[in-house]
Amino acid sequence: MSQQDTDYKTFEYDSYTELEQQLLNDFQHEFPLSSQPFFDIARKLGVEPELVIETFENLKSSGAISRVGPVFKPNSIGSSILAALKVPHDQLKETAQMVNSYPEINHNYEREHQFNLWFVVTAENEQKLDFVLDDIEKKSECPLLRLPLLDAYHIDLGFNLK
Repeated sequence: MSQQDTDYKTFEYDSYTELEQQLLNDFQHEFPLSSQPFFDIARKLGVEPELVIETFENLKSSGAISRVGPVFKPNSIGSSILAALKVPHDQLKETAQMVNSYPEINHNYEREHQFNLWFVVTAENEQKLDFVLDDIEKKSECPLLRLPLLDAYHIDLGFNLK
């Protein structure tokens, strides 16, 4: 699907402030593993911790990021699955927003396939996972495909945004 076929906002790295750019780019892999990570980031960048927290909150509320948090090996803590919805094109943006409203959703993305909205769900157990998937399928009124992990592969999902 070409860019002009979608309503999605293009990511314009240069439109972000220097601090936003640093937070978006530099801490995808090097997020501090400490009891005060925002303090550690602030010290490294020479700003106040409150500014780091406020900037992350603004990035989240603007939709630039969906969350700040760890990513664990699939099914090592709780339960997770890759899922896909078959969404009519004119409902894709609205459905993606609905899917993103669940705290159990790590991310979603559009694919050129009949099942065109893919997402990862992580929950504390299989029952909660099933509840979230059933609820998404019911609310979206779209067919849902469950794709359980068969073989694990490590893919580095960091992106150099510069």
